[in-house]
Amino acid sequence: MSNGQNRQDIHPGIAVKIVLKADQKSGKLTSGVVKDLLTKSSFHPHGIKVRLTDGQVGRVKEIQST
Repeated sequence: MSNGQNRQDIHPGIAVKIVLKADQKSGKLTSGVVKDLLTKSSFHPHGIKVRLTDGQVGRVKEIQST
């Protein structure tokens, strides 16, 4: 299981757990399916920023195994 810091591990259609901006202090995770990748760099220490299919935006903390 990847930690979501490498862009190459994330692509549209995969199930992930993200932390929303509003939940960064609490660390609450939100599950969903990736629609778009918003981070352009190949690595980000806090997780790659994505938009889920339901429109929520956050940084990937876990990639769920299929």
